[in-house]
Amino acid sequence: MLTTALHTLRTRWVAFTGSFVALSLGVALLAVSGLALAATLDAPERKPERFAAAPVVVRGQDTLRVPTPSGERTEELARPRAVPDTVVARLKRLGTVVEDRSFPVRIRGGGHGPGELVGHPWSTAAFAPYRIDAGRAPRAADEVVVTGGWAAPGERVRTDRGTLRVVGTVPGRGFEDAVFFTDARAARLAPVGVQVAVDAEVSAVRKAVRDAGRDSSPGSAGVRVLAGDDRRYADADPDRDREALTGLNALFGTAGGVTAFVSVFVVASTFAFAVDRRRREFGLLRTAGATPGQLRRTVLAEALGVGVLASAAGCVLGAYAAPRLAALVVEEGLAPAWFTIGDHIWPYHAAFWAGLVVALSGATAAAWRAGRTGPVEALREASVDTRAMTRGRWVCGAGLLLTALVTLVLALADDPGDLLHRKTYVSRPMPLIAAAALLAPVVVRPTARLLTWLPARLPGATGLLARENTVAGVRRTAAVAAPVLVTVALTGSLLGAVATLNGAKAAEVRERTAAAFVVTAPSGAGFDAATVDRLRAVPGAELSPTSSSAVYVLEDGVALIRSDARAVAAPERLTATTRLPLAAGKVSDLDDDSIIVNAEWEEHTVGRRVRVWLGDGTLKTLRIAAVMHTGTGDNGVYVTAANAAGAPVDRVDVALADGADADTVAAGLRGAVASVGGRVSSGDEWAEAALAESGGITRTGLFLVLGIALLYTGISVVNTMLTATSDRVRDVTVLRLTGATDAQVLRLLAAESLTVSAVGTLLGLLVAGLNLAGMGAALHLLAVPATPVVPWAAVATTAGTCAALTVAASLTSATLLVRRRAVVRE
Repeated sequence: MLTTALHTLRTRWVAFTGSFVALSLGVALLAVSGLALAATLDAPERKPERFAAAPVVVRGQDTLRVPTPSGERTEELARPRAVPDTVVARLKRLGTVVEDRSFPVRIRGGGHGPGELVGHPWSTAAFAPYRIDAGRAPRAADEVVVTGGWAAPGERVRTDRGTLRVVGTVPGRGFEDAVFFTDARAARLAPVGVQVAVDAEVSAVRKAVRDAGRDSSPGSAGVRVLAGDDRRYADADPDRDREALTGLNALFGTAGGVTAFVSVFVVASTFAFAVDRRRREFGLLRTAGATPGQLRRTVLAEALGVGVLASAAGCVLGAYAAPRLAALVVEEGLAPAWFTIGDHIWPYHAAFWAGLVVALSGATAAAWRAGRTGPVEALREASVDTRAMTRGRWVCGAGLLLTALVTLVLALADDPGDLLHRKTYVSRPMPLIAAAALLAPVVVRPTARLLTWLPARLPGATGLLARENTVAGVRRTAAVAAPVLVTVALTGSLLGAVATLNGAKAAEVRERTAAAFVVTAPSGAGFDAATVDRLRAVPGAELSPTSSSAVYVLEDGVALIRSDARAVAAPERLTATTRLPLAAGKVSDLDDDSIIVNAEWEEHTVGRRVRVWLGDGTLKTLRIAAVMHTGTGDNGVYVTAANAAGAPVDRVDVALADGADADTVAAGLRGAVASVGGRVSSGDEWAEAALAESGGITRTGLFLVLGIALLYTGISVVNTMLTATSDRVRDVTVLRLTGATDAQVLRLLAAESLTVSAVGTLLGLLVAGLNLAGMGAALHLLAVPATPVVPWAAVATTAGTCAALTVAASLTSATLLVRRRAVVRE
């Protein structure tokens, strides 16, 4: 049988080309994913940047630590605390203490320069270290030193911090675009700092901090002493590498999972179709004495041969592609600048053996079917498929369909919010797609007859013949329609899920916003008291200032959960600008001793008290004043400004007083925030901006997944169409002998190809519709005012591409057939 398998591979290589290419690409992508994962595991520890030359950095409490029966739970504080004055006093006895401050600076008026600047006091420049290469240090309040060469000494720059005069420059160090002010001006711009640099011995500093804690100095708990590589925690966003690598792993993990799924699908489809086309060959082997086991081993040996060759080729391709892909993700900002592919061997082993497993898994069902071929199949002449569905196909298809539906119902009943998570809406369509592909032969005939009802009644025989050929060759139709189904279903389900979720979030924002205008501070900044007072002075404007913060709660005794919070400065005015989606309670009951939570909280009964930690780590017990619906998960909680100490006002919702003119109020608001770079938007504009901001979160990963699916669709469709069309020599010859011209034959085959592609598209839309209906039901249960969104443009593009590939492959093979002489040999 091994000799027979090798001979088959040599003589029928065209039939196995699709499986070979699909497996090669799959193994290559698995190798690349493994190499990328290995590179992330070897990630170097980030070195200190801004404080690389500082002896010691002392940082105020920035982490909430809560002991539980299962160990200590930690969360980063939304509002880190400053180093207490008592601790600073002790540190000054040891040596020089320099307070660090950081604040955003933005260029105004379309001036040249980096888009995001960060301000610091000049005394901290030596800790990077920065050294002046032109000019001098700042001495006056309007003088600054800048990094890089975007401005020269003597230039004046208009910013949201006023017009500044550049008096010096320092070489950039690559991790920030800094503007250094005098220490006094920096202290006025950022009154609160969370860390100090100390010129003293580390041991002495640690002892001073311990003594302060032992003496119960207020606020000394949680103060950290950073030395050596730990000084990187004093830099802005020290965990950015880890977050980027986590996203990168998720990206490649999703791509690898889809690759494995589609690879098995393509191989299984290719081998199943090939076995079906070789029924007479297997019948002859049975007649010659071959046993069912020998036929099964023959098919598996063919799959093993294809798997070995394809896996080896895929490993070579992966080794070539991995460094280039690593350079690409670094260039696109998806990975840190240091990210490179190492010299690990295990990813190649994993990819190679995974390729063999995929090949054998995909061919197992086909091998079992080959073993059931009887000797009488050698006499078979009919082209009509009499039994397209086997018992195993029925069981697997029905089982997957039932599993997909039952898990959907259970998710809706237990936790509908889980259906809105990325991991869920990416993986959930897979069982339903597999079920639809397995059960496709059941609906091919009625679907094809429905789609060709009108063409079959038009003058001429093309429409009628296309319909009858399509419904007669159910296996051929299902084999070609299946990859189209997969691609259309993935496109509709994944892009539709993102569009539906974004639309739901935007609908929530629009539903909550009753404000005529929304005034927002520059990113990372807030409005000072003087700016808020100027806004209050605008005639006809009724303000509701709020701040960003967070609240932490311990649920089930072991899970420390963070919830984003809006801190309301004037609770009595909140109802005039915001419509909260309340399930119970009243907004007017919110005060300094209460909190508004959402239904996702473990404790969400109005009137009950709940123990929480505020954004600065302060422990409080607050009464639940009202409960909001869970929604898409972004409703968060509401507290008063008294429970968000240190959080600056970053958003001001504005309602119009009776008789106030909207244009006049808008002009007054813009004038009040012009000097600090604030933005004034209408309520609708602000809601649309929130939608645009959330629209591209997962698009890179999804387009990568869809690109993989479309590539595999092309491979499968081209391979199947070339094989199927080449097997129809007798059909084409008979048509030509009955008087059909070459052009008519080609038109007929093109019509058949379009019909088959339309069948796959319709089934894919049905699967996508079911998936989106599940998400729509979840949104309804979560009281979100949104409906499922079908990405018609993307689906049409995908379906058109699949149809073009199907027609092109069919006509390419048919063109070679019509060149032969129209003679039937018996």
